[in-house]
Amino acid sequence: MKNENIAKVLKAYRRRNNLTVHQVSILLENQNIKAADKTIYGWESGQTQPNADTLLTLCDIYNIHNILGTFGYNRDLNFNITKHEEELVKQYRRNPKLQKAVDKLLDIE
Repeated sequence: MKNENIAKVLKAYRRRNNLTVHQVSILLENQNIKAADKTIYGWESGQTQPNADTLLTLCDIYNIHNILGTFGYNRDLNFNITKHEEELVKQYRRNPKLQKAVDKLLDIE
């Protein structure tokens, strides 16, 4: 079943991670996944979708940890965060060099 969110999410997270399509292609190739720039553009436009293994690898590259939630599969869960909490998460993701320090401060393994 085709998920319309996949294209939007992949493009948004690639940009959020400051990666070009070509850089993603190289990162995938480093994981033994062949994907030309044109293929990645196809995924991001919704013309095609990556297979499950490739999608999981992209999630790893893009630091997507809540895969189901990110792609809209568990919206029925009753879990709400405040705007402040949302901003904290965004800043945490934008600053990977500080993540270990934050984790240690909060005693998160």
